[in-house]
Amino acid sequence: MNLRWLSILVPAVILPAASAQLADPLSFARLKDYRAVRSSSNNPDPESNDDSKRPIPGETIVLGDLQGPGMVTHIWLTAAANEYGWPRLLRLRVYYDGSATPSVDAPVGDFFGVGHGFERDINSLMIRDSSSGRSRNCYWPMPFRRSCRIAITNEGRRRVSNLYYHVDWRKLHSLPPNTAYFHALYHQALPAATGKPYEVLKVEGRGHYVGTVMSVVQTAAGWFGEGDDRIYVDGEKTAGIQGTGTEDYFNDAWSLREAQGLYTGVPVAEGTDVGARMTAYRWHLADPIPFTRSFRFDFEHAGWTYNPDGTVRSAFEERPDLFSSVAFWYQEGIAHGLPEPPYGPARLPHGNARQIEVEDLIAAVRTENGKAEVQKDVFWSRDLLFLNATAPGAKTTIPFQVDQDGDYELTAQIAHAPDYGTYEALLDGKPTLLPGPIDAWYSEVYVAVDHLLGWKKLAKGEHTLAFICTGKDARSTGYNLGIDTLILARIGQVAAVAPPPKLTARTAIHALDDPNPVIRGVAALTLRDAGAAAYPALDILITKLKDSDENVRLMSADAIARQGKRAARAVPALIAACEVPSQHVHVLRSAATALGAIGPDAAPALPVLRKLEAIPRVRWAARAAIGQIGEDAR
Repeated sequence: MNLRWLSILVPAVILPAASAQLADPLSFARLKDYRAVRSSSNNPDPESNDDSKRPIPGETIVLGDLQGPGMVTHIWLTAAANEYGWPRLLRLRVYYDGSATPSVDAPVGDFFGVGHGFERDINSLMIRDSSSGRSRNCYWPMPFRRSCRIAITNEGRRRVSNLYYHVDWRKLHSLPPNTAYFHALYHQALPAATGKPYEVLKVEGRGHYVGTVMSVVQTAAGWFGEGDDRIYVDGEKTAGIQGTGTEDYFNDAWSLREAQGLYTGVPVAEGTDVGARMTAYRWHLADPIPFTRSFRFDFEHAGWTYNPDGTVRSAFEERPDLFSSVAFWYQEGIAHGLPEPPYGPARLPHGNARQIEVEDLIAAVRTENGKAEVQKDVFWSRDLLFLNATAPGAKTTIPFQVDQDGDYELTAQIAHAPDYGTYEALLDGKPTLLPGPIDAWYSEVYVAVDHLLGWKKLAKGEHTLAFICTGKDARSTGYNLGIDTLILARIGQVAAVAPPPKLTARTAIHALDDPNPVIRGVAALTLRDAGAAAYPALDILITKLKDSDENVRLMSADAIARQGKRAARAVPALIAACEVPSQHVHVLRSAATALGAIGPDAAPALPVLRKLEAIPRVRWAARAAIGQIGEDAR
């Protein structure tokens, strides 16, 4: 490609820095008139390797609170979490110039190019995901004049074990007067509405459209994507830009298959059977679409349909497939009046999911030609039901309960490893057909890949899911299998989940006794952030160190830590929390931190803190606490 023409065709505001420099090689040699800055999850204590955040349900982590003028040039993040679909449950928002309205509002996974809560690799100009999709990078430039606040909220029901991030940005002297602000918005229709197109974006103002990520779950067999893309600029009654089919918009043809590209790609393509999933992206870098007053972008949701006997009914008929998308654009000022994405679990592929931890069922698991055991913390917070298999024919059978009659999507999250075999899945003794043979070999241990087992009509009561070994990949050194979770999603029922209530220090005290552990955790979080105003809640926070939910326990310890020396009467309870068998390391860290914050009055805790030094993931917090208390405090 002629790089001179590239620099003309692609506006500089949306070119990654490296591409702009390639377009003008001398730019590498020119002196820079800005300051490079980074906001990260790094622990400021050089003795600590605890560089991650661990947001509990309802908690918001601020990745960057930047003072302008400036421009974000790169965001990197990675996370370890054990909740199904967590990339859909973590919500990314970006606010400019003190606005209460986010200009970016999308699930983390979809913003970084992959839908359905999946993790997949992407290698494009604006988004690069690697490490089997676990390392996410964004290169969209995000200029701002006064300030930029970037935040992630955990809208799931489980704590994120580790959230690491970098926000790289430039501190500038000024921005040109015609600089537009970067926007991104998530939208979904589960399913797409009858008689209406699927709308990707409808916005007013002046700007230019620069990209799309779209995901689809097929509710019927056959190709879903005969629908055309249609773009209406500045109030057009007839779309000025009209396409010829969904895959054509994504610069592919004759359906979609997995592919990588600088401007377009398909990180997910599972075929055209019932339940098959697709995600595709397109960046309008060479062809941004300007608008001066308004912009509207939609797709027809039509494709092939079939009669009950399998014959073709239509090659172009409206279909009720499940659509979701992220629109990317630049705009003057901040866009207002846009629809807010649904909360948390309602964004899952079916808008609901029940996660069954199969390792908890080990007492009822049956095996043949192998032995079942539980492997703890295989990938940070993920535990496995492990089948130590001896040969082909090894089998593990897992019972599970269905609460009510209905149609369900059944998914198994399975680990892949160098010594794993190839398996066939059986539901109530019959092959599931999907996904076909499961080759669980991988060059490293990776937990966990979603394997769709099909859409099934299940009666209330007990069912069994079995996996039988049919062989192994030639590269594998064994026939083993590790199963993380079983997911049951009720088809056609989007969850109505409200966000946790907004609490004050006063109302949080009462909420600590709420039957919902998410609300109790948010109450403790509110008291942590209230600082000195939370002192009247100290006694109830002490009791919550014994709460049944570990998120409540750790956040109560964090709230106690904020009271410092005034929390001395919490020392016996904190010591007791450190002595609980199998106490989670995150709770132990928080308890140790609270003891350190209390200072010399926590001297009775020195013996237990020395024991905690022997636990690698707690060692730093225990040593820091000992230093704050003082070895000679006794």
